[in-house]
Amino acid sequence: MATSASGADKVEAAWRELIGSSRVSAELVEAAYAEPRLRQLFPWVGMWELHFSRCTERWTWDVPYVGPTAAGPGHAGPYYVEGPSRTQKVGRADTAQEAIAMVVERLPPNCGPAFDGTPEELVTFENGRDL
Repeated sequence: MATSASGADKVEAAWRELIGSSRVSAELVEAAYAEPRLRQLFPWVGMWELHFSRCTERWTWDVPYVGPTAAGPGHAGPYYVEGPSRTQKVGRADTAQEAIAMVVERLPPNCGPAFDGTPEELVTFENGRDL
């Protein structure tokens, strides 16, 4: 299952769901969506943090994520950038645009459009095997 129109449709639907949502800062979603390299990834929210996955089914944990320093729905900056794991602190950003730039600088190599499938299927695909 390579990146497909349905994978792109799933990514776009996830972004549409986040735009205007109270689960994450609107300015953060807008800044991330404005960045083409992040707009092609599958967005998801947990604990008011904006995460990005390289696949559409279940999530990868190989892209940094952004959260507000003041937790709660609708809170805007300043922001923290962490990841990909929770033990990796990247830094603090005063604006959503600065936070998104920090994420983009740390994208994994060959981070392309979200793969339509699971993390395991993504690994198989990246290793050049047929699914």
